[in-house]
Amino acid sequence: MFHDLVSEPGTRTGDELHAALAAELRAAVESAGVEHVRAETDLDAATVEALAAGETPELTLEEAASVLAVTEGASAGDIVALSRDALMMGMSRAVLDVDLLAAEAGGDLEPREIQSKIEGRFPMTLREFALLHATIQSRIE
Repeated sequence: MFHDLVSEPGTRTGDELHAALAAELRAAVESAGVEHVRAETDLDAATVEALAAGETPELTLEEAASVLAVTEGASAGDIVALSRDALMMGMSRAVLDVDLLAAEAGGDLEPREIQSKIEGRFPMTLREFALLHATIQSRIE
């Protein structure tokens, strides 16, 4: 799942981790093929083609999970759930609450917004996931 795709995520910035996760999505598209990814996901053709071309379109965690699911042998829902769970477990291990996480992540996300995104009540982008994951893991690693 996204939380374990990249080694040592806590040594990277949120942007670096996002770039590494996007590279994994590109690899999934290359492996499965553009047409197969388009057929297996709800993504529009332009988004899948942008990934294949090396671009980094803004994706929600769910959209990114649908791409990863094509090659990972897990459902997109499972990938999202496990990735969100990893954030919550990481917060517990790092002894972080949402207020501290918001402050350490740079202040662009409000604590309530982070909580809602981690719980799945608000959509989370892959970029936001990367920022939160990198921030949490930097306190653990």
